[in-house]
Amino acid sequence: MMRTLKSNIDKSEIAGMEVSAFGGRIIVVQSATEAEKAVAYLNGQPYVGIDTETRPSFRRGQSFGVSLLQISTTDTCFLFRLNRTGFTEGMRRFFQSSSPLKIGLSLRDDFSRLHSAGDFEPRGYVELQQCVAQMGFEAQSLQKIFAILFERRISKSQRLSNWEADVLTDSQKLYAATDAWACILIFEELKRLKKEGYELLSPTQNC
Repeated sequence: MMRTLKSNIDKSEIAGMEVSAFGGRIIVVQSATEAEKAVAYLNGQPYVGIDTETRPSFRRGQSFGVSLLQISTTDTCFLFRLNRTGFTEGMRRFFQSSSPLKIGLSLRDDFSRLHSAGDFEPRGYVELQQCVAQMGFEAQSLQKIFAILFERRISKSQRLSNWEADVLTDSQKLYAATDAWACILIFEELKRLKKEGYELLSPTQNC
């Protein structure tokens, strides 16, 4: 059945939606050995969702490297604490392989940040911003795209929390996993829309 969708959405409308969150296993990876085992598992998947988190800086001129790398399947999300694991050889091979397909949003920014941890040439990835733009959507943020497609909201409350804290809170872990998992859901829904058809409302009709 063909769906009619908005091409963009206001934050005020998103605020009134119910929250969606990842409901699968969340595994925190804190050593290089654990990281290699996690990557071996992920290499057996057809595609994964990817995101990163960086400790926020509140001082001019201060910056931090990537603190957390999230890689999710449909039911399991690994949170790699890069400030502890380092960028392992397995990670480098993972990002340079054409399989599994790596799905994310603003991946160029993520890859640029990850290059400070380790050198690699990214292969086998899908940039969701490019996908939605080619399909005629104006929305570019993860939260807006998700809201348009599923009429549900992704919480952003933990975005500026300390991602290098000794222990990540349950709220931090859920936030991080949800962003990576949401990339998979968006990818699958865009594929379905292409197959079954869709119609976008004009900007005037969006209002």
